[in-house]
Amino acid sequence: MPKIMTGNFSFAGIETECKAFNGGLEIMDLSYGFRRVEINMFDFDSMVTRQRKWMLYYLALMVVGAGFLPYKQVFLGLILGGLVSFYNLWLLQHKTEVLGESFAGTGKKRGGLGTFTRMATAILAVLIALRFEAYFHIIAVVIGIVSSYIVIGLDIAIQMILQKKNKED
Repeated sequence: MPKIMTGNFSFAGIETECKAFNGGLEIMDLSYGFRRVEINMFDFDSMVTRQRKWMLYYLALMVVGAGFLPYKQVFLGLILGGLVSFYNLWLLQHKTEVLGESFAGTGKKRGGLGTFTRMATAILAVLIALRFEAYFHIIAVVIGIVSSYIVIGLDIAIQMILQKKNKED
């Protein structure tokens, strides 16, 4: 029999009820009462794998661009920002998993999602780009830093389209 933990949280003024159980999480918006989201840990693991794969493809494409195209400074900036973004993506996914396991185990929130660390790594990348201006294009570094968030958004959009298409079939 799965262990079920429940708790009520207020996030951005919205009351939510969370039920965590072995292998999943169910969230219901108490303010409206009709939104229900079920998150299966297997779905989370496959999402993590997909997003990391897409980030590695992005980084490989930037390395190829740096090697073969004349815009070396721009591509090196995209690589630096992309590496920081990949680390931030890994950190966010890891902290999310730890937070979910903590809630499922004890029913209490422990720790955060590493926001300060992710901001610090982004600032470090910008400082490196400013220090070594001859090698890194600063705007490309900033674009590279947000690349993981673009990957997350695209992954969510693609999965929503695929789920809607599967429901119609």
